[in-house]
Amino acid sequence: MDATQSRADDGTQNADQQADGEGQQREQERQQQYPQRDDIPSRRAGGGHIVIVAPGKTAGCDRIHFMSQAAPAITRSPAEVVRQTPVAQAPNGICYAVAGEVTVPASDLERMVAAVPDAAAAALHHKAYYFVPLTVNQGDETVIADRYDVALSDNAVCHRNLELGDSQCVFISTRLMDDKFSVAFEFYINVGHAIVERAGVSQAFADLVWKQVEANAKGETSLDAWESRKAATAHAPDAEKHKNDYFAAAFADAISIYLLSLYIDVDYHDLRERDYPLLAPAAMAERLRKVAELFPANPGFEFAIYYKRRS
Repeated sequence: MDATQSRADDGTQNADQQADGEGQQREQERQQQYPQRDDIPSRRAGGGHIVIVAPGKTAGCDRIHFMSQAAPAITRSPAEVVRQTPVAQAPNGICYAVAGEVTVPASDLERMVAAVPDAAAAALHHKAYYFVPLTVNQGDETVIADRYDVALSDNAVCHRNLELGDSQCVFISTRLMDDKFSVAFEFYINVGHAIVERAGVSQAFADLVWKQVEANAKGETSLDAWESRKAATAHAPDAEKHKNDYFAAAFADAISIYLLSLYIDVDYHDLRERDYPLLAPAAMAERLRKVAELFPANPGFEFAIYYKRRS
């Protein structure tokens, strides 16, 4: 959406100074209760928005542990799942399917996929996304469980990309996360990287983020971006390679967060990791606006940024 849709209040300058202490408090709270982010109300049925406050605690591929069931889950090979599972195609052309006991409602998954703008989805026409309970490593093989099983969960992975025939199939483990915020973010992270691999990095975006680096913008959007940025600014012989790696990581991250904000309301406070400082809110807003210019939202979805004061 046009940048005129975003608005900003003063009062965020002291946010970073409070982040570390509040982040520790949020981590303690998360140890007591996993956040149910799907309780966050949408501002309107047409889409979400992103609220930028201060860095907080992230939503990654957090695992939820369930009670063990008497009968073990049935596992199948990815190829068998592909053969037996009908594939749907979203209006943007993305192919996806649901196999097994997935607790995220079908309507939410349908909207999750449809949120990817047409301009971005064009880079994904050889991919098919399978939302499954668990994708499990068993030695050198990968199997798909038909439901959650505690005995399999320790060897489960958030997702697995596999080449099957002439298609690239992505199996996303929905029951390791089990709330639509985390499932959506896992999906969009994969989409963001796929777009960068297929279409490359926008020069306009690269120019923007390097300008931010030269201005010493605080933090980054992922551990990959954080580490490659440090290497790119170390004046080593391979600095140019690290610079390109940094652009790719930062672009994929920004696409992922942008897509998430089209689907559901996002509090920027929830995207922090412990391993690196989160990118300064103003810099993040600049990146998201640039991505929105490159990949305008589809009809029925809306992008907007809101700043809010800390009380």
